[in-house]
This record gives sequence, C-alpha cells and structure tokens, in this order.
Amino acid sequence: MSRVAVVLMNLGGPDRPEAVQPFLFNLFNDPAIIGLPALFRWPLAKLISARRAPIAQEIYRELGGGSPLLANTEAQAAALKQRLEASGQAEGVEAEVFIAMRYWHPMSEECVAAVKAFGADRIVLLPLYPQFSTTTVASSVRAWRRAAAKAGITAEIKAICCYPTESGFVEAVAAELSAMLEERRLGRTETRLLFSAHGLPKKIVEQGDPYQWQVERSVEAVVERLSSVYPEWTDPDFVVCYQSRVGPLEWIGPSTEGEIVRAGQDGKSVVLVPIAFVSEHSETLVELDIEYRRLADDSKVPGYHRVPTVGAGDAYMDGLARLVGLCLRGDAPVCSQDVARICPAAWSRCREHLEA
Repeated sequence: MSRVAVVLMNLGGPDRPEAVQPFLFNLFNDPAIIGLPALFRWPLAKLISARRAPIAQEIYRELGGGSPLLANTEAQAAALKQRLEASGQAEGVEAEVFIAMRYWHPMSEECVAAVKAFGADRIVLLPLYPQFSTTTVASSVRAWRRAAAKAGITAEIKAICCYPTESGFVEAVAAELSAMLEERRLGRTETRLLFSAHGLPKKIVEQGDPYQWQVERSVEAVVERLSSVYPEWTDPDFVVCYQSRVGPLEWIGPSTEGEIVRAGQDGKSVVLVPIAFVSEHSETLVELDIEYRRLADDSKVPGYHRVPTVGAGDAYMDGLARLVGLCLRGDAPVCSQDVARICPAAWSRCREHLEA
C-alpha cells in the first residue's frame, strides 16, 4: 500500500508573547511580502517587527497571549484525515495529514522531517487559502519545496493552487451565513452583507496576482447559493471589502472599516462574512469581533453580526477531501478545483509560481 502525505498549509501565529516579534520578522523577511533584495529586506524586517511587536502583543493578549490558529488547524487536519478514510477519495493508500505553517512553528522544515519519517510515496500540498495569492499560497509552496529538496525528499509532490468556488467551501460559507440570518431574524432590506477578505497592496494585484478576482468569484458563488436556498434573499445588499491594511502603500478596496461606517450612515445592520479566512485567529477574533464591532458602535450601525469561519465543518472538509482525490487522480503537478487553470489570462502570476 502506497503512502500519501497531505500537507495543510497556513500562515501560523505566535504561541506566546515572546514569539510575537520573531513571528513578525519571519513574515516581513519573506520576499513575497517585501520584494527587496535580502541585503535590504533583512534589516527592514528587523525594524518593522521591532516597531510592530508591542502593538501585536496587545492583540494577542486579547487571545490569552498567543494565536489559536495551530489548534484550529490541528482540528481541521484530524477532520480531513477522517474524511479521506471514510470517503474513499484516497482509496488504496495510507493517508496522513500534516501541518506546515509559513511564519511560525511547525514550519516547513519541521513538517518535511515528519513527512520524510512517514515515508510518503506521494505528497499533496493543500493550502488553507481558498483564493490564490503570490503572498500566501505561492510563498508557502515554495518554502515547502525548498525544504523538501534540502531534506532529499524524492517523492512526487503535487500542489493544489486554489478553490475559490469549490462546492464544499461555498456550501460551508453559505450555511454559516444562513444560520446567522435565521438566528438573528435578519431581513434583506435592512441588512447589508459585508464579505471581508485580507487586503493586498494594489500594486501586487496590478502585477497579475489573481487574489482579488478569485475573492470576488467566491462571493458571487456564496450569494448565488444563498439566493437559491432563500428566495427572499434575491438581489441582496452586499459588498466585497478588504481588511488589515498596513503601511503607506495603496491597498485594494473598498476597506472593511469604510464600509462599516457607510452602513451606519445608511442605517443598515451589518453581517460580516469572512470570505478568505477558514479558521479563527487574530484577524477574526480581535480585528472583526472587537475592533470593528467598536467601530460599528461608534458609527451607529443598528446591528453588527459576524459569521463564524468554516473551520472543520462537514461541507468544507468534504470539499477538501474531494480536492485531494482530484489531485491524486490527475497527472498535473499543480491543480485547481477544476484541475485546469481557472483564472483569465490577465492574471498571469498564478500556477507557474507553484511549479517553479
């Protein structure tokens, strides 16, 4: 029986206060984040991480001192392993699920060592980012491939690049949103849906990064699903917006903060839907739940409601299991939710980054 290692990839987060600054350094020292030569990037990353560490430590203090992202990803890994065993998507193989975080432990080198000890014949890299970006998926896959080459891994490595409209993911988001609308008895005319994703500097998108295009496709698919299940939610009032802006660069918009303020001006209640995050972490539990709720109160928003991330829910895990099966059955080293490339030609900074 062959052995398949499925590697779940995520951002990572500091597990204690003293880990915050080195976590930030790892983040800003990534050439996918700051595209300067290493000679200049390293000191700049040291400076930024030192300046931002006190602010970030305050954020993580709200979470008990560290990020819950690893624990949440471990729950997803356990659920995915169960799905693979039960669904037959990895039939005829022994499948194990591993975790590789990009900027804090367990990082690629630790994950590679575990996969090598497992003795995998085939490896599937599965980012927990539904939408592709050079700053997330490509960075994580490249780091893993470098570590694998250094460790002498010779097993076949395949990567899943994106799944912005995969049926399980879309169903999971729509189900969480529907549950919120029913629980709060929110109506269409007095409610605005804000689909919030992590932002990117505008210049990265202008260089051909497909992230924003894919985020918009995810939202369209969720809205279509919502309208098909709830006829009264046809033509809903919704906005795609972006959070977590930092630095002086121009970022893609509109901003989530600005849309919350506008909702208050329009007398609309807000339902905030994380569309690019699949796990609870600082940007959902602090930024959305605390900081933006405070902004909503200050902006006289009649009601502020935040939809949970999909986590380890059944529909999302079923979708990930299908993606793994699809990837294993295909011949290509990189596959999307539809095996072939799904982005228009204008978004050129896509799969070639994973195959390099």
